[in-house]
Amino acid sequence: MTLVAGVDSSTQSCKVVIRDAESGALVREGRASHPDGTEIDPGHWWDALQRAVEQAGGLSDVAALAVGAQQHGMVCLDEQGGVVRDALLWNDTRSARAAEELVTELGGPRAWAEAVGSVPVASFTVTKLRWLAEHEPDNAARTAAVCLPHDWLTWRLAGAPGINAITTDRGDASGTGYWSPGTGSYRPDLLKLAMGHTPVVPRVLGPTAEAGRAGDVLLAPGTGDNMAAALGVGLRPGDVVVSIGTSGTVFACAGEASHDPSGAVAGFADATGRFLPLVCTLNAARVLDAAARMLGVGLDELGELALQAPPGADGLVLVPYLEGERTPNKPDATGSVHGLRLANSTPAHFARAAVEGMLCGLADGLDALGVEPERILLIGGGARSQAVRAIAPTVFGRPVLVPEPGEYVADGAARQAAWLLGGTAEPPSWQAGEPRRYEADPAPDVRARYAEAAATV
Repeated sequence: MTLVAGVDSSTQSCKVVIRDAESGALVREGRASHPDGTEIDPGHWWDALQRAVEQAGGLSDVAALAVGAQQHGMVCLDEQGGVVRDALLWNDTRSARAAEELVTELGGPRAWAEAVGSVPVASFTVTKLRWLAEHEPDNAARTAAVCLPHDWLTWRLAGAPGINAITTDRGDASGTGYWSPGTGSYRPDLLKLAMGHTPVVPRVLGPTAEAGRAGDVLLAPGTGDNMAAALGVGLRPGDVVVSIGTSGTVFACAGEASHDPSGAVAGFADATGRFLPLVCTLNAARVLDAAARMLGVGLDELGELALQAPPGADGLVLVPYLEGERTPNKPDATGSVHGLRLANSTPAHFARAAVEGMLCGLADGLDALGVEPERILLIGGGARSQAVRAIAPTVFGRPVLVPEPGEYVADGAARQAAWLLGGTAEPPSWQAGEPRRYEADPAPDVRARYAEAAATV
């Protein structure tokens, strides 16, 4: 049996899966937590990876490994490869004003969409680099190279062989704001626009290229978390994935690069040579966490409460912009409750409003993609909630399919590692169980009331 490893270095934790390269069967796994916050010393990622690998039984019998990790994070290195300052993560919104400035300086949203397929918001790396140049000019001047979380971890696994040896892939590069999926090349002029100079950026590898070696283990290119999840779930043309994790994402498989001047759809590349138009919300599973804390219950009980209330929660609406929002682009917004009356002032109504509010934001993302999906696949930690599974069809207005629970990002990374070993034209076909189908009567009034409430925020 040939084994491969997949890593998911997410905002909250690091997961490692060891799978059979041919069948995809899970052999063993491990995990370790990351500190909270929107900026972090990358060394914590490395330490968590070591702990997760150890818990997974080590890599001595593993032939290849790939890293999937959170997109957009800004990792700045000096000439010797030392970390200049804590990495700013995708959910750090301090660069919102920098994003507005950059959009204006290039000539508006359409100019950015045409240049790199996406209109930068605070999440994008390019905006964080502008913030760094304005607020920490000494650190900006020391920055000789800039990379992303998965790039940095892959480079460390390869022994950190100098900043010119850092690599990335087209999927993760497409979320920086200075690499174009349409042309497959960097835009150094945009990097200079952000920072005032052009640091070293990672070499962009093809889907089956080798990124180096960690001892005897071959390193695949790795990719961003959404691109890895697409691999892990077996995304195919006609599918739309709704992923409910720390952030919420809605994405599809496309044959051409997208250029949405409204900024709602990020025109990403995927990890296979295709494209991954994607809509992202900042507020997803943590909306459920927050609601559970407010009600003093666990997540399972929150779900049970939500299913006790009727669709629409008798008019109670939660707009869940608890950390600002990325889509729509409202980084300074706060959450709000609308339609509160004596009749709906119950824990069950609030729980239902929390689930519906989170799903309405994702349904708006589905609309923004502008595709008619053949299948909607519901994945991520939030999709494990029975209430989310039951309520999603009422909000989306169509059935949803929930694949077997798994670590989709780590699984996708492992599948990429197996692809490197196989050298085939397409990723290996791993057998998976049939997804479970959930159906319910559509409740369009839920979307309508949510839209009215969100418009006031």
